[in-house]
Amino acid sequence: MKTLVGIDVGTSGTKALVMHDDGVVTRRATAEYPLSTPHPGWAEQDPTDWWAAVETVLGQVGGTRDVDAIGLTGQMHGAVFLDANGDVVRPAMLWNDQRTERECAQIDEIVGASRVRAITWNPPLTGFQLPKLLWLRTHEPAAFARVRSVLLPKDYIRFKLTGERITDVADASGTGLLDIAKRTWSTEMLEALDLDPSLFPRVVESGEVAGVTRDGVPIAAGAGDQAAAGVGTGTVRPGIVSVCLGTSGVVFTALDALPAGPTEQAQTFCHANGRWHVMAVMLSCGGAVRWLRDTMYPGVSYDDITADADSVSPGADGVTFLPYLTGERSPHNDPRATGAFCGLTVRHTRAHLARAVFEGVTYGLLDGLDVLRGTGVAPTQLRLTGGGAVSPFWRQLIADVTGTPCVTLSCDEGPGYGAALLAGVAANIWPTIADACDAVIHIHHTTEPRGGDSASRYATAARAYRELYPHLRAWGRAS
Repeated sequence: MKTLVGIDVGTSGTKALVMHDDGVVTRRATAEYPLSTPHPGWAEQDPTDWWAAVETVLGQVGGTRDVDAIGLTGQMHGAVFLDANGDVVRPAMLWNDQRTERECAQIDEIVGASRVRAITWNPPLTGFQLPKLLWLRTHEPAAFARVRSVLLPKDYIRFKLTGERITDVADASGTGLLDIAKRTWSTEMLEALDLDPSLFPRVVESGEVAGVTRDGVPIAAGAGDQAAAGVGTGTVRPGIVSVCLGTSGVVFTALDALPAGPTEQAQTFCHANGRWHVMAVMLSCGGAVRWLRDTMYPGVSYDDITADADSVSPGADGVTFLPYLTGERSPHNDPRATGAFCGLTVRHTRAHLARAVFEGVTYGLLDGLDVLRGTGVAPTQLRLTGGGAVSPFWRQLIADVTGTPCVTLSCDEGPGYGAALLAGVAANIWPTIADACDAVIHIHHTTEPRGGDSASRYATAARAYRELYPHLRAWGRAS
């Protein structure tokens, strides 16, 4: 039996899992590290902390001596700056760092907004790697002068394991510098922005071997966490949509071909399966539910909260909740969006607010699903993952609101599981990524939409939800 390792370099910690080629996970380990916010809107980490965590978790799961292949995944978009000796120049700037608003505007100004979208299929976003590099050139020129390599977080771990500077097409898509159609760095953008191509790693497909450890273990190119999670849920064919109910909410699907044109409401990236994917991201999904618990149900279990919400009829008796507690990305791309309860009267109770929160978050997921539908996606099944997927109430709510069957999987291990499957493809255990998914990913439970009066009420409430944001957008803003 073959043994595979998946390593996930996350924001709060690094996880490693060991699985056999039957898909069964036999060992897991996690090591945490700090996050630094030296100024408002900044988010940084020391890449050497990631490497120390990787060494720790690999030791806890038994090392790499008897391993057939390793797959890498992790937080996307971050910028790791290395000097000529391969040493870290300054702390890495992370996906949630917001300091680069001006640099994003400069990219559009210099390259041209239409050309940026034609090449990268996305607008420049503050989280992307490219504007971080431009920020460094402007604000820390001495540090920039030392930089000889710019890597993504998981690829720094590859560098430490193998000495290779390589990335994959899925993770590279989130830099803001990849030609999505050609699946390579954009020479046009590099020249326009006066960036040396030698700064960037070689780009390969996710299932290729991209380095070998000192023990002779091949390492797959891997993928960013969203594409790896797509592999780990079997979301590698059109029609299957994965919905991650984590702190944020991600609605993700595979595409056989690029759609007619890019959209500002979702991100279109290269997928790990050799094709493409589109995803809509809402920033407060499970995070909004946790806020509900902490502020209105302190000390109460999630099961009791959902039971309270379930005691109220669909539509929450006219209460509408906007879940924009930390701004929003899809479909509004508005970092200053705020949350709200509307429609409150004296007859409403805490249970109504609970119901409204779950419904509001679900309407936000529906927004994302509809953005995907606008690109030509025809969903036949939603694969629910993350902490929220354990709730029967929420699963039924999502099925009813979207009118689509919702399933959970026998194994929900997150991006690390997908990274291990990519390792298996790199080691020739499976000929393709789709074959790997077919071999080990199995449906555990299916929730069918109920239709009828409930569906009608949800449709009415969803219309009210969508009408609310445009009316409240300007509220409380100086300009």
